[in-house]
Amino acid sequence: MRIDEKEYTSSLNLGTWKRLFPFLRPFRKTFALIVAMNLLCAAIDIMMPLFQRTAIDSFILQNTTDGLWLFALVYGGTICLQTLFVIIFTRGSMRMEMNLGRDMKKACFVHLQGLSFSYYNTTPVGYILARVMSDTNRIAGLMAWSIVDLIWCTTYVLGVFVAMLFLNVKLALMVIVIVPIIALLTGFFQKRILFWNRRIRKQNSKITSAYNEGIMGAKTSKTLVIEDQNAKEFDEITEDMRRSGVRAARLNAVFIPLVLLLGAIASAVVVRRGGQMVLEQLVLLGTLSAFVSYATGIFEPIQQIARNLAEIFSIQPNIERVMDLLDEKPQIVDTPKVIEKYGTTLEPKRENWEPIRGDIEFRDVSFQYPDGNEEVLSHFNLTVPAGATVAIVGETGAGKSTLVNLACRFFEPTSGQILIDGKDYRERSQLWLHSSLGYVLQSPHLFTGTVMENIRYGRLDATDEEVMAAAKAVSADTVVEKLENGWQSDVGEGGDRLSTGEKQLISFARAVLANPRIFVLDEATSSIDTQTEQLIQNAIEYLLRDRTSFLIAHRLSTIRHADMILVVRDGKIIEQGKHEELLKKGGYYSTLYRKQFEEESSMSVLR
Repeated sequence: MRIDEKEYTSSLNLGTWKRLFPFLRPFRKTFALIVAMNLLCAAIDIMMPLFQRTAIDSFILQNTTDGLWLFALVYGGTICLQTLFVIIFTRGSMRMEMNLGRDMKKACFVHLQGLSFSYYNTTPVGYILARVMSDTNRIAGLMAWSIVDLIWCTTYVLGVFVAMLFLNVKLALMVIVIVPIIALLTGFFQKRILFWNRRIRKQNSKITSAYNEGIMGAKTSKTLVIEDQNAKEFDEITEDMRRSGVRAARLNAVFIPLVLLLGAIASAVVVRRGGQMVLEQLVLLGTLSAFVSYATGIFEPIQQIARNLAEIFSIQPNIERVMDLLDEKPQIVDTPKVIEKYGTTLEPKRENWEPIRGDIEFRDVSFQYPDGNEEVLSHFNLTVPAGATVAIVGETGAGKSTLVNLACRFFEPTSGQILIDGKDYRERSQLWLHSSLGYVLQSPHLFTGTVMENIRYGRLDATDEEVMAAAKAVSADTVVEKLENGWQSDVGEGGDRLSTGEKQLISFARAVLANPRIFVLDEATSSIDTQTEQLIQNAIEYLLRDRTSFLIAHRLSTIRHADMILVVRDGKIIEQGKHEELLKKGGYYSTLYRKQFEEESSMSVLR
């Protein structure tokens, strides 16, 4: 099942919330300080009506100012302490929110680095972004503010109940009776609020994904003139989210006012009964004043408890989604024995890495995609000596990339072995192999930054002179000469300020700098401009020299000198051999070659 299709249906689950403990552990002291400050603030808030009671009963009713200065000093000191506690609490909560959000984003990003190639083939970028950015922000905000606020509100409400019972039991019971009713209302509404907030989060992910596709595919949309269709589809997604949001808002709009109504009714009863008791001299005026302050002041905390509980109910889908991402298991993992010797992707033990010569052997390899029912390869055998060039040809969608993905260990054989330098590559780490791979795509990806920075990604410790030498080796310096700021020119997002051919030359320079022992060229000459075609051909010849190479070829004229040509059709290897041998056979390759030769000849005549 694709990650974006997963439904979350469980009710409030403490097990889900426990998953946050590892992220909260580094902030336990900060959290404890925040809670302590809130408890002290709650204690002071509970004391305030008692100051009011003392002022009325001891000074106003007694018509005296004796001891007023001491009362004012204590009162003023209490206010100053409360201000200090609020400052400490606010600073602590802000720091916790920022750091917790950072740690969760980092954990998600690091986990994503270890996921297999197949995960990114099936998961939209928008869904990943929604989890890493939006969901983590909501969780961090909840833990730093809402949870702590809930503790304050609960402490305050319980403290007020105790104070009211101390002042007058009968009046206190008139207020306390609303608590079980509120508890029943909360239980009734929480499941419904949780359901609709899950729908909102799911729709939010779709909107993020649509934004991403709309921006990345803006040029294609304009050339196909499908802006109106994109707008219509986006309108449908946002309308679904609006409907879900309205349903959730309606539930909250009923839940919170019901809590307020119950509190207002209790307050009215207290004022009515308390006033009568004052007239009957059963309680002092100051006591009634404090009691009314408690009864009216408790509305907002009870309402806030309701809000916080609703927020907690609504945040569980965010936690579930983030934890779902962190629970995603890579399809390809190194064994504990391999990790012990070679290290992990983020903590490699390079000192134990053996040098790679580049001998590759497919030994009785069968392969079936995880989501497929048919074997793409069946008992396939192939030996590629170090330094040999293997070309893979076939029509679009024939399965040319499968062999390369297996050789690069982006996927692993269903059965059989793939050996690198005579040893099963599963007995060594993925990073050991991937660090010796050079991979140039048909549309190579450049990172936002300068030309110099993009080439240096091939080897981060390279000097400027080494970067320039690598560029010159594949004629990428000709690209730099055309740019206004030379080596420090910004290539734009994804390299969109450069042509496809220019991006390929930059990526070739990056590969030269990395000096891989195994090189993969994926259709890299199928969509280049004519001005840079010869430069790219020269760059390819340089890169293939003394390296084990796989060429996924579209133009058959470029692979005539390959040491071995594999012909793929419908996911199967149907022919293999050298160029001349395959032509003599008069088979599928021969037909493809002659057909393409005729097409190229026709194009030359037209030019």
